[in-house]
Amino acid sequence: MIGMLMIAFATEGIMLTSGNILCGIGMAAAGYGPIFGSVSRQTPAARRSLALGVATAGASFGQFAIVPFASLLQSRLGNWHTTMLILGALSMVMVPLALGLREPQAAVPKSGAAVPQGTRDALQEAFRTQGFWLLTIGFFVCGFHVTFIGLHLPAYVSDKAVGMSFMGRPVSPLEIGGWAIGLVGLFNIAGSFIWGWLGSRYPKKDMLALLYALRALAFTIFLALPLSWLSVLLFAASLGFLWLGTVPLTSGLVGYMFGPTHISMLWGIVFFSHQLGSFLGGWGAGRLYDLQGNYDLMWWLSIGLGLFAAGIHWRIRERPVPRLAMAPAPA
Repeated sequence: MIGMLMIAFATEGIMLTSGNILCGIGMAAAGYGPIFGSVSRQTPAARRSLALGVATAGASFGQFAIVPFASLLQSRLGNWHTTMLILGALSMVMVPLALGLREPQAAVPKSGAAVPQGTRDALQEAFRTQGFWLLTIGFFVCGFHVTFIGLHLPAYVSDKAVGMSFMGRPVSPLEIGGWAIGLVGLFNIAGSFIWGWLGSRYPKKDMLALLYALRALAFTIFLALPLSWLSVLLFAASLGFLWLGTVPLTSGLVGYMFGPTHISMLWGIVFFSHQLGSFLGGWGAGRLYDLQGNYDLMWWLSIGLGLFAAGIHWRIRERPVPRLAMAPAPA
C-alpha cells in the first residue's frame, strides 16, 4: 500500500522505482505464500485443493476487475498520479482483512504423531525429495508462459493482424489484444476453481501434466489457425482456463507431500522459480523480438516447455514423505 502511494506522489525516478520495489516486496510477502499456508492449515487434506482453488479464483477476479477499473479512472481523470492515489487508498482494505486470517491453535502432538519439524529439517527434507525439485522446475514453465502471454500477446496481435475487422467494422489490433487479456482473466476465475476441484478428486500431479499438455496444444492450434479476432479471443479464453489452475494444484501437492506446517516457506521456494520464469518469459520475448523482429521462436519455446513440464509432472510420486506416512491417521 505504501509503495502504491509512493508511486502516486512520485515526481522523479528514484521515488517511482522505490515505490515499485516496495510493491514487489509487499506482493511477495502478502501474496499466495502466507495465504495458502493459512488456508491449508484450516482445511482438511481431502478438500485442500478445492479451498486453494477458491482462494486463487478470488485473486483472479481481483486481477480481472482492477484492469478495467484502473482504465476507467485513467480515462476519466486523465492523470495517472490521481489514479494511483485512488488505487492505493482502496488497497488499505487489505490491512483489516488480513487481521481476519485467524488460524487454529496448534494442537498438542499425540503419541505416535508426526514429529514436529524445524525450518532446517523441513528444508533438508524437501531438498532430498525428487518431487519437490520437479514441481519447482515445472512452475518455472508456468511463469514463463503467463508473463510471455500477458505482456506480449497484444503486441503479437498488433504485428500480425493488420486490417482486422469485427462484423464488418474495422477494429484496432490493440483493442483486440486488450480484450484478449481481459478474457484470460475472466476464464481464469472458472479455471482456478475447476482445476482445484479436479485436484481434490484425481492425482494432482496428473492434473498438472494434463494442464501443461493442454497449454502446449492451445499454443499449437493458435499458431496453426489463420489469425482473426475470433481465433485470438478463443485462444485467450482457452488459455485463461489453463492460466493459474497450476497454483492450487502445485500448492496443494506441496501441502500433501510435506504437510501444512511449512507450506508457506516451501511454496515460496517453488514460487521463486515461477518468478524466474516470469522474468525470462517477459524479458526474453522482448529480447528475441529485438534480434529477430518476430515472436516465432518464443512460441515454439513455449510449446516445447509445455510438453517438458507435462512430462516431468507425470514422473512425480504423489505421496506423503516418510515422516508423514509413518504417522497414524488422526482419530
